[in-house]
Amino acid sequence: MQADENFDVAVVGGGPAGATAAMDLARAGFGVLLLERGGRIKPCGGAIPPKLIEEFGIPPHLLVARIRSARMVSPAEREVDMPIEGGFVGMVDREVFDPWLRERAGAAGATVRNGTFDTLERIADGRIRVHYTTRGDDGAKQACSVTAKAVIGADGAKSPVARQCIPGADKMPCVSAYHEIVDSPATGTDADFDPERCDVWYQGRLSPDFYAWVFPHGDRTSIGVGTAQRGFSLRGAVRELRESIHLSDAETIRCEGAPIPLRPLRRWDDGRNVLLAGDAAGVVAPASGEGIYYAMTGGRLAAEAVAEFVRSANPAALKLARKRFMRSHGRVFWVLGMMQRFWYANDRRRERFVSMCRDPDVQYLTWEAYMHKRLVRAKPAAHMRIFFKDLAHLLGVVRP
Repeated sequence: MQADENFDVAVVGGGPAGATAAMDLARAGFGVLLLERGGRIKPCGGAIPPKLIEEFGIPPHLLVARIRSARMVSPAEREVDMPIEGGFVGMVDREVFDPWLRERAGAAGATVRNGTFDTLERIADGRIRVHYTTRGDDGAKQACSVTAKAVIGADGAKSPVARQCIPGADKMPCVSAYHEIVDSPATGTDADFDPERCDVWYQGRLSPDFYAWVFPHGDRTSIGVGTAQRGFSLRGAVRELRESIHLSDAETIRCEGAPIPLRPLRRWDDGRNVLLAGDAAGVVAPASGEGIYYAMTGGRLAAEAVAEFVRSANPAALKLARKRFMRSHGRVFWVLGMMQRFWYANDRRRERFVSMCRDPDVQYLTWEAYMHKRLVRAKPAAHMRIFFKDLAHLLGVVRP
């Protein structure tokens, strides 16, 4: 057993949430360990809004594509294009993006280490011991441990840290996501593909309760699907989608699957010295499945709360992360959750939902909310028009 090292904070998980928390804490002068298990890339569409690029200082070279529009495809194959006026959505490849975030945390002063988290142990002085396993170049495993004043669990949905420390974390509802990264088709092929357009498919044959997607990543493309329905063939749905857009023969670079949380946990801390961030806390937007922005925001808020806890030794400070996150984004999550539960329930409703996306008011408010991460209040007349149009769709007054 390797002798303990001592840190102010141990961050378990080196994705966007953990890497952001580690960077912020290291920049603030705390001793930080960032523990990343490695060897795995999370399935992710890779979309990041302009607000993330600005807030978190993402350099242009990490953007593998700039998306100028989205296409919604209904169960009846109706297509609705939603152009982004005067802006774009950035696309990143998690295979490159996540390591860059970890390297930035290391440059800020965090100790970045590969290892698989095993368990936490309370010790007499109020600190916490983190047990983990590393693997040498020869494949031999080594048991290691460090001690810290606080731990941030940013180790994804179904987080081992959360399951050990946070009541109710084992009951987090999730969508199962799967995607295939393929070579993007060349211009002039038969593929129904635009390198500056994200396609979202709202069809029960591809997902009974979520959606399928085609997201360009420059010379590669993510083709995926998500569902919470057990027994549904994710691989079969992706195969069917690839056939329908004439990308069956495109070379498959890699295949990945993982759970995606459906809603934030009611509690993110253990009342002592452990706090969750990112997917471990459940901060993925309902309906859209967007997670990178909310993960990085959650990581930053976790860093602020843990910094206050380490300075004050008051566990109540840990609750600030969830409180501040929900104050800023809770209403958006509630609206998106309601939308997902209603509009994604069956193909009849999906057809009406896609039809509503033709509306200029819907498109304007959707992009404003996505790009700037706020509910738009500047155009109350647009909200009122959408309310009555929405009501007409619900009552079947208008045809899809």
